[in-house]
Amino acid sequence: MDTLKVGIIGMGGIGNTHAGVYSDDEKADLIAVCDIIKEKADAAAEKFGATAYYSVAEMLKHEKLDAVSVTTAGQENGGDHFVPVMEALEAGLHVLCEKPLSNDVARAREMVRKAEEKELYLGTNLNHRFVPLAYKAKEWVDSGKLGDLLFINMELWIENPNETSPFFHFRALHPHSLDVMMYYCGFAKRVHAFAMRPKGRINWSNISVNIEFENGAIGHLSGSYDAGRLNERCQVAGTGGQFVLDQVYEKLTFYPRRGGDVEVYHNPPEGEEGHCSGFGDTFIHRIRHWVRQVLAGVPRNEIDASGVHGLAAQEIIEGAIKSFQTGTVVEL
Repeated sequence: MDTLKVGIIGMGGIGNTHAGVYSDDEKADLIAVCDIIKEKADAAAEKFGATAYYSVAEMLKHEKLDAVSVTTAGQENGGDHFVPVMEALEAGLHVLCEKPLSNDVARAREMVRKAEEKELYLGTNLNHRFVPLAYKAKEWVDSGKLGDLLFINMELWIENPNETSPFFHFRALHPHSLDVMMYYCGFAKRVHAFAMRPKGRINWSNISVNIEFENGAIGHLSGSYDAGRLNERCQVAGTGGQFVLDQVYEKLTFYPRRGGDVEVYHNPPEGEEGHCSGFGDTFIHRIRHWVRQVLAGVPRNEIDASGVHGLAAQEIIEGAIKSFQTGTVVEL
């Protein structure tokens, strides 16, 4: 197949972002948009030249699609993902699902199992690592430039007053930060967490999470909805040196442990491949990567930011919540 025939389920802000990326991609053909709110589906259909549907069943009945993006929200930004993902997989379509796969980890596991059973691609929109500087840092890790991995420190702070649930901050935001950590250090083994919230907040809006990875490296995540400004910073250290990746795509610095020159790289200039004019461009990089991997027919275990990776992030989150609630170290 030369192009991927795509539908989108959930036409809020993120759904429209996905639609814009598919519409501008020569390798994708946006066929249908779906939302239970008729006005949202109709507006998106008119804007992007697609057919509007108001139920997933009707869209699947009338359209021949290859894949869908599931961009619904729901409780903790993931509560409405399960049903449309399962419907699409059952119909034989590949699925790119927004994070978190589900706010219910048991349902997330079921989604991953269904994709395996149907031999279909299931991706997660963990877009923070789909930028050139993150790729370069990953090359350093894989090539041994850092030596044996020692530790990773991750910070993700953003202002968010959401109070819809006590663990919204854990479940809605940190699939991103934990995916970045696993991108460099692999799957996690054990987790230990603390949380606090300022007076008057329902949401546990500040967290501190310690992680032991299967490869022996250790890590720390600092997350906040109260820090007052956007901050994302990743530091990975090994026996041969360390790197610091600032603000997702803006700056990457390598520090050798002994001797040698410090290396500094920046966001590619405007007009050059990989340039990010803003955070929104990470959606472009991620979704286009997804389209090309599906079209290329890569082995399912080689899909970047797959459902397996999305589930692994959710397993850490649920382990962290349990650790915080019980005051224990939790085995994953």
